[in-house]
Amino acid sequence: MNLDLLKTLCETPGVPGNEERVRDLIKGEIDGLFDAVETDPMGSLLCRRDSTAKDPTKVMLLCHMDEIGFLVSHIDEKGFLYLQPIGGFDPRNLFSRRVLVCTDTGDLKGVMNPGGKPLHISSPEDRKKIPEIGEFCVDLGMGKAAHDVVKIGDMVVMDEPFIEIGDKVVSKALDNRIACWLGIEAIRRLGSNGRGAEIHVVFTTQEEVGLRGARTSAHRIQPDIGIGIDTTLACDTPGVPEKDATTIQGKGFGLHVRDSSFIADKALVKEIEQIAIAKNIPYQRTMLAAGGQDGAAAQQAAAGARAVGIVVGTRYIHTVTEMIHKSDLEAALDIIVAYLEQL
Repeated sequence: MNLDLLKTLCETPGVPGNEERVRDLIKGEIDGLFDAVETDPMGSLLCRRDSTAKDPTKVMLLCHMDEIGFLVSHIDEKGFLYLQPIGGFDPRNLFSRRVLVCTDTGDLKGVMNPGGKPLHISSPEDRKKIPEIGEFCVDLGMGKAAHDVVKIGDMVVMDEPFIEIGDKVVSKALDNRIACWLGIEAIRRLGSNGRGAEIHVVFTTQEEVGLRGARTSAHRIQPDIGIGIDTTLACDTPGVPEKDATTIQGKGFGLHVRDSSFIADKALVKEIEQIAIAKNIPYQRTMLAAGGQDGAAAQQAAAGARAVGIVVGTRYIHTVTEMIHKSDLEAALDIIVAYLEQL
């Protein structure tokens, strides 16, 4: 398993609207894998693999490039940076974080903390309060000089390394660099097979703020089948009722049936399930009560498409400690390749 590529993908900054570094990395990895590659006006990378059939089915794999993060919204007179979130954060996970502020002249390391009194001079009531996201600020350690290098709108991401622990990998931005990895590695493994369908692998932008890049690219491609590739919850952890676990790590890829953005095509769910059973690829059906993913955009584009999700259960999602099981990632790769080969 090419974990070096996944590590590089996860550690490359790219919040919604600022995915160009991730896109450039992917361009280098896919050289020679596709018959056509282009970047659309939204910044999504559209990659097409032609079919040998006369009137082929168009299959679209949607893999969003963006990670949750921030944009600089204000710099005060002392040089502290204030931020606007781009994507969904729980403020409880933002205390005492190291961050990277990405400017036109380079990346600056900083620390994020909420304003207010530290432990030694705070009251018990102070310590019960969870600050709002707007109360957090970034200290670059450079005082007023921050005004000379940082601009309003500069990207800020968490600065944490990709690590392997046991059978798991842990990183920020596994949501959704997992999908970027799967999109690349699936076509690489497919090789000369699977030419029965016209395959579009689209590395989309701005999913975390409303499936924006997926909507425009799907409208352009107008696929017959859309497969949203993403993470999902793995709440198989203390403090969560079993009925809310969503997925259990180590039990295979997630065959995504519904969330608040779409309901998967029943026949497509059954077809992929039968392939998984026949090839002994471990899987689990998944549903989410809330949230959405790019497969919904493909389903609703133009005259519509059949759609489903292939997902990987992820613990501690939308934090810097997102965790996946290596075998679940491998199962997701296996089913994508197996499905494309039989078209």
